[in-house]
Amino acid sequence: MKILVIGSGAREHALCWRLHQSQSVWGLFCAPGNPGIAQIANTVPIAMSDASALIDFAKKNAIDLTVVGPDDPLAAGIVDQFQDAGLKIFGPTRAAAQLEASKWFAKEVMRSAGVPTAESAIFTEVEAARKYVREHGVPIVVKADGLALGKGVTVCADIAIADAAIVDALERKRFGESGARIVIEKFLAGEEVTLFALCDGTDAVPFGLFQDHKRIHDGDVGPNTGGMGAYSPLPQFATDVEARAMREIIVPTVAAMKARGTPFKGLLYAGLMVDGTDIKVVEFNARFGDPECEPLMMRFDGDLAQTLLAAVEGQVMNANVALSPRSAVTVILASDGYPGEYRKGVPIFGLEKVEGDTPSELKVKWAMKKIRVKVFHAGTALKDGKIVTAGGRVLAVTASAPVLPAAVEAAYEAAALIDFEGKQMRTDIARRALVRSPETI
Repeated sequence: MKILVIGSGAREHALCWRLHQSQSVWGLFCAPGNPGIAQIANTVPIAMSDASALIDFAKKNAIDLTVVGPDDPLAAGIVDQFQDAGLKIFGPTRAAAQLEASKWFAKEVMRSAGVPTAESAIFTEVEAARKYVREHGVPIVVKADGLALGKGVTVCADIAIADAAIVDALERKRFGESGARIVIEKFLAGEEVTLFALCDGTDAVPFGLFQDHKRIHDGDVGPNTGGMGAYSPLPQFATDVEARAMREIIVPTVAAMKARGTPFKGLLYAGLMVDGTDIKVVEFNARFGDPECEPLMMRFDGDLAQTLLAAVEGQVMNANVALSPRSAVTVILASDGYPGEYRKGVPIFGLEKVEGDTPSELKVKWAMKKIRVKVFHAGTALKDGKIVTAGGRVLAVTASAPVLPAAVEAAYEAAALIDFEGKQMRTDIARRALVRSPETI
């Protein structure tokens, strides 16, 4: 097959990396891609938002399957346009992508399907929203209804923070049209995890359980980001969490979407809050999460192209979604100032120490311990032949190992070899698992 991946981040780099290893793939393209992707795929200078140009490219180059990475093209209806052109594409239609593009739409679907989630209400007026907060008390959560790069959620510990979040969205238009409506919901206590499910519109199969780290600083302090690291599997949780979530959340949601006439095909991301035996939905995404996709691709065993094609063709129950029992950990290296304003064009040093051919004691150690390390480019560019920063999240340093502690250690060893001015990262990725269940890892 000839595959086209749409996107330019670490998620798309990880997808390309695994697709590059698929036996069924003999041609791999990515639009627009990044310098890391360019090492394994043919990058195409077409914007993700230019559906017409992407369709023309897919037709002229006889692309067999297109895989959409980011949320924006899905919400804009790129899948519908590709399908109208007679092209196969992995991802939900515009109507189905509302599960992510509108938090209120997702709430309505969950209510109709009997899926457990937080009590909530939607608002367009500041005073009505403030009144609701005072009636229901804090802690409470304020969310922009639409897409906001993972930054549209504020967990409010007191009334003042809630008021500020409401004004930011509805009056100051911090999130533009995405924040023209806000959803205010009850705060859910517990531990947040991510479940991926591969869907074909009728059926769904699990595609991994992960834990993301959304806050910028150690100990889950500071503002939300697009994600500062992730790991999989999750040894601290009971083995039935995934099965229960599939049975109680994914299956009824897929059925409800089909009943609405908006069947969901693609990757359904369920952000879950687990509190003892209680499992509730925090949010849905309509694509591979980032940074969860990176450890997933490190654990995936099989031909990814054939697996994704099975979902597109309504054969997900026949798909090979086997994951290695090995642990995988991703540590994000971010620009100074992220998730706020940050500089671009800062030179990056040390990448060759991790992935270059030069031998080192560290690489020998990794080999002896059966550790694999890969650096996925998240926000980089090529300037005068040098790799420089080009985004808030710059690199996703990922390691896999037979056990979680070894994967964590290797990811941080590799991260320490890479440097750029203002580099910031969390130092506690997978801490919850290491602290809570050392006997199982």
